[in-house]
Amino acid sequence: MPLHRSIKVHIVQLLFLLLLLVVPFLVLTLVNRFTRFQISSRTSARVGLSLFFLFTSLGHVIKTEEMTAMLPPAIPYREELIYFTGLLELLGAIGVWIPGLMRLAGVCLILMLLGVLPSNIYSAISHVDFGGHGAGPAYLLVRVPFQLFVIWWTYFATDQHWFQKQRQQA
Repeated sequence: MPLHRSIKVHIVQLLFLLLLLVVPFLVLTLVNRFTRFQISSRTSARVGLSLFFLFTSLGHVIKTEEMTAMLPPAIPYREELIYFTGLLELLGAIGVWIPGLMRLAGVCLILMLLGVLPSNIYSAISHVDFGGHGAGPAYLLVRVPFQLFVIWWTYFATDQHWFQKQRQQA
């Protein structure tokens, strides 16, 4: 497949993942607007977040070999690490719905997203032929902002407040 077509295919794949995040939010926002049924915007965002991580966790099982290639050969237990991160994604997709665990699950998902970012960079630099990384470093111009958006979405959906000023007690 020609390189420019390959890049387009992988951008479409990222767009699909973006839609998994955003469309449930938009649909539930419209439902809120035109019905008596009310869901908070954070809850609406969590629906997409769960769908996103349920879908991506499947990739760790279905495309294990391809995902293993995204890790440098020097990393031990590469295949096990792929299964483990898939399990973390699955647990995160569930954990964001457990009231006492929602924020912790969000923090864990954000840390995992930050932790796997170097593998995306390595894969692009090494032209690993999976998920758009075969396009080389240029793919990072799309992938890194997408990853940062997913991190922000997770922060919002799981009601994180790291950067808000603490209210002083009177």
